[in-house]
This record gives sequence, C-alpha cells and structure tokens, in this order.
Amino acid sequence: MTDRRPSARPLRIGVISDTHGLLRPGAIAALRGADHIFHAGDVGDPAILDALRAVAPLTAIRGNIDEHGACSHLPANEVVELAGHIFYLLHDVQALDLDPTAAGFAAVVSGHSHKPRIDWRKSVLHFNPGSAGSRRFSLPISIGFLTVYADRIEPELVELS
Repeated sequence: MTDRRPSARPLRIGVISDTHGLLRPGAIAALRGADHIFHAGDVGDPAILDALRAVAPLTAIRGNIDEHGACSHLPANEVVELAGHIFYLLHDVQALDLDPTAAGFAAVVSGHSHKPRIDWRKSVLHFNPGSAGSRRFSLPISIGFLTVYADRIEPELVELS
C-alpha cells in the first residue's frame, strides 16, 4: 500500500471489533474521517465489512464466531504496514504466539474480550477497542482510534452511546 498523505498530517486508524452482526449507526458516524479501519474479528455479517469499506479502506480478520459461515474467508491474523509502522491484528491476544518486539511490530490490535484496553509492553502498543456490538455484561460499547505519527502512535478509546 502506498502512503500518499502529506508528511505533516498524521494517519488516523479507526479500530472496531466484536460487532457480532450489529453495526451501530454511532460506530459508522464515529469512524467517518478515518484514513483506514481495522476490524479485529467477530464480524458476524459480511454486510458490516461492506459498510466499513464505504467509510475507509479496511483490514479485517475473523474471530471465533467467524470460523464458519459467511466471514470464514477472512484471515485469522494480519500484518499491516501503514505510515511506516507495522500493526499485527489477531482476535484473541491470548493466542499471541510470537514476540511482537522481536517481530518489529509497533502495535498488536485485538478484540475478543469485549474489554477496551490500552497497554504498552516493551514499547509495543497492545490495543483492544472493546466491543461495538451487543452489550455484554456491564462492559461499555466502544471503538478506538490510533493516531499515527512518524515517531509515535497515540491510542484513544471512544465509548458509544
């Protein structure tokens, strides 16, 4: 992928996960203006992918609910380079079977737990936007953003109403 942004403008990546077949209008509205979108699995309905692609270029992986059915064609994980940073997407961070630092990843993006989380481990960002689908337990409905500069990534979690 060729990065054609002016060098002074940061890249804004919208991050969504665990939609489970439900794409809320508030999620689409919040993601408008993103330069790229990551979906970290448990899509549930391929129409969600089409709707997200209408907003921005999309990288999506499958989650455990996508292993069979209409979203089973999605990869289990993905490595994406954007704005000079390498991102590793997998659905369940507990399945991480490599050293992100040694692999040169700037960030590991996951879902599955439905718990929004920002964690730095050995200078690698571990980012989970939480769940944007149906409410589970008392967890928030949320998405996230990664603002990518030449020298850093700034994570942000956004709770949807």
